[in-house]
Amino acid sequence: MTTMLKSRSPVQQRSSHNGQETSLWSSGFGMKLEAVTPFLGKYRPFVGRCCQTCTPKSWESLFHRSIMDLGFCNVILVKEENTRFRGWLVRRLCYFLWSLEQHIPPCQDASQKIMESSGVQNLLSGRAPGGAGEGQMPDLVEKEVQRILGHIQAPPRPFLLRLFSWLLLRVLNCLFLNVQLHKGQMKMVHKAAQQGSPLVFLSTHKSILDGILLPFVLLSQGLGVLRVAWDSCACSPALRALLRNLGGLFLPPEANLSLDSSKGVLARAVIHAAMEQLLVSGQPLLIFLEEPPGAPGPRLSALGQAWLGLVVQAVHVGIVPDAMLVPVAITYDLVPDISCDIHQASSPLGLWRGALAVLQRLRSSWGCLHRVCVRVHLAQPFSLQEYTINARSCWSGRQTLEHLLQPVVLGQCTAVPDTEKEQEWTPTTGPLLAFKEEDQLLVRRLSRHILHASVASSAVMSTAIMATLLLFKHQKGVVLSQLLGEFSWLTEETLLRGFDVGFSGQLRCLVQHTLSLLRAHVILLRIHRGDLVVVPRPGPGLTHLARLSAELLPAFLSEAVGACAVRGLLAGRVPPEGPWELQGIELLSQSELHRQILLLLHLLPQDLLLLQPCQSSYCYCQEVLDRLIQCGLLVAEETPGSRPACDTGRQRLSAKLLWKPSGDFTDSDSDDFEEAEGRYFRLSQQSRCPDFFLFLCRLLSPLLKAFAQAAVFLRQGQLPDTEAGYTEQLFQFFQVTAQEEGIFEYVDPNLAISAVWTFRDLGVLQQTPSPAGPQLHLSPTFASRDNQDKLEQFIRQFICS
Repeated sequence: MTTMLKSRSPVQQRSSHNGQETSLWSSGFGMKLEAVTPFLGKYRPFVGRCCQTCTPKSWESLFHRSIMDLGFCNVILVKEENTRFRGWLVRRLCYFLWSLEQHIPPCQDASQKIMESSGVQNLLSGRAPGGAGEGQMPDLVEKEVQRILGHIQAPPRPFLLRLFSWLLLRVLNCLFLNVQLHKGQMKMVHKAAQQGSPLVFLSTHKSILDGILLPFVLLSQGLGVLRVAWDSCACSPALRALLRNLGGLFLPPEANLSLDSSKGVLARAVIHAAMEQLLVSGQPLLIFLEEPPGAPGPRLSALGQAWLGLVVQAVHVGIVPDAMLVPVAITYDLVPDISCDIHQASSPLGLWRGALAVLQRLRSSWGCLHRVCVRVHLAQPFSLQEYTINARSCWSGRQTLEHLLQPVVLGQCTAVPDTEKEQEWTPTTGPLLAFKEEDQLLVRRLSRHILHASVASSAVMSTAIMATLLLFKHQKGVVLSQLLGEFSWLTEETLLRGFDVGFSGQLRCLVQHTLSLLRAHVILLRIHRGDLVVVPRPGPGLTHLARLSAELLPAFLSEAVGACAVRGLLAGRVPPEGPWELQGIELLSQSELHRQILLLLHLLPQDLLLLQPCQSSYCYCQEVLDRLIQCGLLVAEETPGSRPACDTGRQRLSAKLLWKPSGDFTDSDSDDFEEAEGRYFRLSQQSRCPDFFLFLCRLLSPLLKAFAQAAVFLRQGQLPDTEAGYTEQLFQFFQVTAQEEGIFEYVDPNLAISAVWTFRDLGVLQQTPSPAGPQLHLSPTFASRDNQDKLEQFIRQFICS
């Protein structure tokens, strides 16, 4: 791989807008710069190792030892060398020849095997409830089975797949600058495929294009036709028919009926048989575990968990001995506009409307010098069978947020119970209802485990770094020369925390490329010294920058939680606007820090934290504290007159240990040392610490400000109301408040939903059934103004202005 990817087209854009932009940019440095698009370097730190606690054998055996020696490949860069032929004509037909040479395994019609499965045969013979024995003729049941099966899948058409691959290759080259894939990650997937178990790819969901782009990428890497689990409600009948012929899978509407419905029983039996046949045939499967952007609701997809539950059930009953799960993530510089238009539309996506959206996007991309870069990430595969055996031992008791946090908020107690938070926002769908409660819990925790792995392996794009700097450090503007240095600093900090970045290249060109992508949300002003001032465009455009900056939050989440917890601990001791030296005088005990961090962890939604189910909150609190020490914000401090913590030679043994009978090893000796005091810390007085501390606190400010505004809205909201109606009220309140205060980063409908659901779990809002549907009421506990003020004060202690 070359060290630089040159621009695809030598034709320079001659529009007046881009001409002014280039002139303005060049004047900032006093010299004319050649436009160099960002490129990916050859060496990158490996991310995405599977969990060593839950899957130790996979962690060791499925890791590629020489992964650091492998570079990246641009999947959509197809040249004459990618074909078996050479010549002048081949260079002009290389896309077509490449599509003809793709290996597409013969796809047999599996309908006969599905009809012969035991579950479907029991229904046809009347031995199972809901089958032919309950007043239905076997012929009618068989026709119904065929109809349901036709809705679920169709045999892929090789000719249509090759034609679509050729057309998609041309479209992707017009939409994107590159689509990068790490060769070492692909090596691990091929190694897992050689184990003989079917591959199940479980992906995040950033755009509607993901369901088309990911199968294309994996087909080009020799994995065959990827079967994609689509949402039938998001596609029109014509589009569903096309996608089924390209390998798409759809759940029939009858699958979500109640268990006592005969149609629901029949549909679920056919779905189970279709999934069993798919896994036995060894075809790879793609499931989206994350809801697409713009979809209101929880982050984890109920539909994705339903498909994953079918895979878990097939392995559990022994249809296949094992399945290899591969967490997948895809990141964009900017998510293509066509996905936003699609998700904002109320009607399902159709062929004609989808084609128009693609044409509009192509029209806007033609002649554009700066196109979007895409990165596909494949984390380390792991064994489903191994996870199932080891994960059940990590389960422990959990309590609701109302029992854990409400007494602390109201000041009724100060101790936080030593137990985990129970917070499941994803509803259980029809196919999962037929599983045991233990299997449902396994699917939910496995989904969160995989989504955590996918997010941890995602590379941070340049637009996320730039949006974070402009929103949380320089909302009033920054000189370009200073912005260059801080862009490099934040990139290095991201790499130091074990997260990859999806770019590299000359710093000036990277910043130019990023600002050109964000040109609708920033303003470039020329100053007399020959420099430029970059100012975020005020108004609702800040909400877009906040969404982009959320992609960087996982890299700094531990430090951000710790900084906000320290801010809450100091809120009652020193003035919030007090000098940094005054705040550094205060001693912070380890027990107080653990308690404050735990309170914030309980308040933050599980969708944001994405903690691994095998990791306890206490361990995460210790990890947060360690991160604050490592980054230099906290410094260990000995209390006056206390014995030094490193003096282990003078530890006094307790009377219990002195009179312990010989041979009694029931208790650990280390538990019986007398410790008069715990560890204490101070805020570091280094010059860089105040700015870094404020930066970390502000990373969580959009969510915390949304929660604080939701607490204020309790005095104005019209209740009772439906959940959707109250969420709309709250979002309108966000918009009005943002216009008055000029703070727009929390004006997001998803943050409004998170606030309503968190308050419902906390016991602030109560849900009661009614003829018109479930209604939200204000609980009697928080009907008083005093308790509402306590809730707002509890949230605002973590917010740093």
